[in-house]
Amino acid sequence: MTRHLRFSIVVLVAGLLVSGCVSTGKFKKMEEGKNQEITALKQEKTTLEQQKGELESQKTALENDIAALKRQNSSLEQEKASLSANSQQTQKQYEELVKGLSKEVEKGELQVKQYKNMLSVDLAEQIFFDSGKATLKKGGKTVLKKVGDALKGYENKIIRVVGHTDNVPVAKSLRKTFPSNWDLSVARATNVVRYLQEVGVPPERMVAAGRAEYDPVASNDTPAGRQKNRRIEIMLLDKGLVSEMTRTSN
Repeated sequence: MTRHLRFSIVVLVAGLLVSGCVSTGKFKKMEEGKNQEITALKQEKTTLEQQKGELESQKTALENDIAALKRQNSSLEQEKASLSANSQQTQKQYEELVKGLSKEVEKGELQVKQYKNMLSVDLAEQIFFDSGKATLKKGGKTVLKKVGDALKGYENKIIRVVGHTDNVPVAKSLRKTFPSNWDLSVARATNVVRYLQEVGVPPERMVAAGRAEYDPVASNDTPAGRQKNRRIEIMLLDKGLVSEMTRTSN
């Protein structure tokens, strides 16, 4: 473009000089005008090149954003598929557990519950322990053995055994052995874990804990409510979840 303008000027000047019709002052003004036009065109070219560079940068940024969104979408799809598979597995395990313990469930000796990726077996306290005591009763051992046999197959689960009580204080005559409901609930959970180990459940997969009266499932204002609160809860937790909880607590 610049060469073309310069060539045009030269031709024009040559023609004017030949004709002798243009003065030196007028020629200079014409030359200045053309130079200004050339400068303006150069600036416009520079501006366009800058705009082009900015647009290319925006294009690159958008392409990177699209690629990142595609990776995120792929990750979400994989997570969704994993959650769906885990949910189906948990449902299948729940059904198998209920089927294996159906007679005990029908008798009201225990309940099997499902919470998302967790399974829970609630054992009625009166079947397993005498009031204020932590020694397993013979009838309770029979039921607990069947529970243990059902739990052996869940190799990908951590078995958390939790003792619960109502809010009635331990009788004075028993306080030398169990000063509080904390002690009683922990002792009961520990004895359940020990018996499950005896019937073949790997000890490294079990955890014993006590919650005393501080995690009720019913009101302690009635005998029926207190009876529901006196229970042993066996929870089946994913190993990954337990590991995450351990890392968080540390």
